Amino acid sequence: MELRIAPPLQERPAGVRQRWRERRRERQRLARQDRLAAHLAELHRIRALIGDARAVIASGWVQQGWFTYRDPQGHQRTINAGNLRSVGDRPITGACLVGAIVHAGGGLAAVRSQPVQRALDLTWHTLYGDDREPIRWCPAPPIRSAQVRDLTRWNDEPGRTSGDVVSLLDATERAAGAELERARV
Repeated sequence: MELRIAPPLQERPAGVRQRWRERRRERQRLARQDRLAAHLAELHRIRALIGDARAVIASGWVQQGWFTYRDPQGHQRTINAGNLRSVGDRPITGACLVGAIVHAGGGLAAVRSQPVQRALDLTWHTLYGDDREPIRWCPAPPIRSAQVRDLTRWNDEPGRTSGDVVSLLDATERAAGAELERARV
C-alpha cells in the first residue's frame, strides 16, 4: 500500500482576489444604479399618466360607469364592467376616476399594464394610505381588485364632484413627485 500526500493547493495571488472583489462590487453598484434608474423612469411615467387622467376628467366625468361615448345618432352611451368591449375604438366623452387612469394609460388594452396598475396603487394610497408607510406597489391580485372597488365606490358616492376627482389626481401627482424625490436620495 502506498500513501500519497496531496500537493499543496496553490493560492491565488492576493491581487487576483482583490481585482475579482472590485469587479464584483462594481457589478453590484451598476445593478443598483440600473434598478434606481428604472424606478425613477417608472415614477415619471406614472406622474405623466396621472396628469393625462386629470385631463380626461376635465373633458368629462362619469359616475355609475367607466366611460361615456356618443353613438352615431348622437346619444350619450355609458360603458360599465358589463359592456366594456362595446366601446371599441370610439372616442370617449367622459370617464370615472378608474376609467380615466385606464384611458390615460393606453385604454382597455393596457388595463393590466404595470404603469396603469401602479398608477391605481398610488391613487389608492393617496386616498386611503398613510403617508408614513411605503406604497404597496404590487399588492396581491385580490387586494388590488378591492382597491379598485374602493376607488370606484369613492368616485360614485353621491355628492362627489369632478372637482373632487381632479383634486385627488392632483394629490396623486404630488405623491408621485414626492416618491421621485425620496428615490433620488
